[in-house]
Amino acid sequence: MTNLLPEMAEIWQQTLNWEPTAQQQAQFQRLYELILEGNRQLNLTRITDSQEFWEKHLWDSLRGIAPQGEFIRSLQEAASVIDIGTGAGFPGVPVTIIAPNCKITLMDSTRKKITFIDNILTELALTNAKTLVGRAEEIGQQPQHRQAYDIALIRAVGTASVCAEYALPLLKRSGLAIIYRGNWTEEETTVLQNTVNQLGGVIELIEKFTTPLSDSIRHCLYVRKVANTPANFPRAVGVPSQNPL
Repeated sequence: MTNLLPEMAEIWQQTLNWEPTAQQQAQFQRLYELILEGNRQLNLTRITDSQEFWEKHLWDSLRGIAPQGEFIRSLQEAASVIDIGTGAGFPGVPVTIIAPNCKITLMDSTRKKITFIDNILTELALTNAKTLVGRAEEIGQQPQHRQAYDIALIRAVGTASVCAEYALPLLKRSGLAIIYRGNWTEEETTVLQNTVNQLGGVIELIEKFTTPLSDSIRHCLYVRKVANTPANFPRAVGVPSQNPL
């Protein structure tokens, strides 16, 4: 018996003004099956129920790239995107599925997870994505990656300040970092503002929303890069998380 993902066409329409094509729906379904299989060997996700998977992995991933309910325009225009700490492939793989014109780099420091993602890309015939094994602190200092991306996605990786230090060095000027969060407070905004100032960024938008099935509160932070990030960022491996800006 296959675990079937719900289609949720109406909710997609109401929340994102979009719905998956039949092919995209089939890719979402196959992604779900592969993650359930992969979960036996690798600890990928605790979220295995089909409705919960739809909401917390698929919907949440795509909601992040659709501030105010519309997909970011540069996604239609062949943007280069990096998903930092992609883990089981979220938010990067759902974004890869719905943005075939973009070039997407799925990065994680755990080789086993990247091997798993390589298999997903093959199984889903996703030719617009590639994988990268590495730590954000090191990748951010490599000339081929530094200032190379239009959009950086980062979900469930450390505090927002740490996320900003990982993401901003990788962005071109005028690029956008999208930091996925659960709860968020005013105090955190103040701290983040101070961090992004040092990194050449400004907070463009903090969006609060509730998920459509469980009414959980989520936030996405949109940080625009407006100046070059100083050369000493990101700092060495482990420093950003032990000693946030």
